[in-house]
Amino acid sequence: MSDTTATTGPGTTEVSLPVPATPPARTHGPVTRTDFVRYQGASGDMNPIHHDEVFARAAGFPSPFSVGMWQASLLGTYATDWLGGRNVRDFRIRFLAQVWPGDTLTLGGAPLRTYVVEGTDGPEGRVDVELTCRRQTGDTAVTAWATFVLPEAALDAAVGGPAPGAGEQPETTEEQG
Repeated sequence: MSDTTATTGPGTTEVSLPVPATPPARTHGPVTRTDFVRYQGASGDMNPIHHDEVFARAAGFPSPFSVGMWQASLLGTYATDWLGGRNVRDFRIRFLAQVWPGDTLTLGGAPLRTYVVEGTDGPEGRVDVELTCRRQTGDTAVTAWATFVLPEAALDAAVGGPAPGAGEQPETTEEQG
């Protein structure tokens, strides 16, 4: 299933913009309980189902399993390494399968669409991407959708020069100094 993070609305124009090349798939693992516990410590989510064998089995699971947000954080890092952390405008996730000790995870992503949003500071080129975290079984553990602002050069290339309003400095008046 595919999804986008931004809606088409007033001030949004679908347009083809250049997007930085998609990085190669990134692999993690085999993952360990230590990975899970490290994430738990960092996030403050110390639910014993993610590290206590007896507790997890009593709850009906074969072993402890990962906190889903850990896989989401791996996807977030993959995406920000690709398109820049300061360019994130939206990030949504869907948990689809549990991750177990010994699993090997493969992260990947692809652009879904590009468009221009008219903002108060001028036009801004954006890209919506879909990100996936798959287990070695082929199951998708987590899918994420994110929106990133593209570099101004992408918008300039699409309009054949600097976009209207891009890079302009506010005018000063005698009253402003």
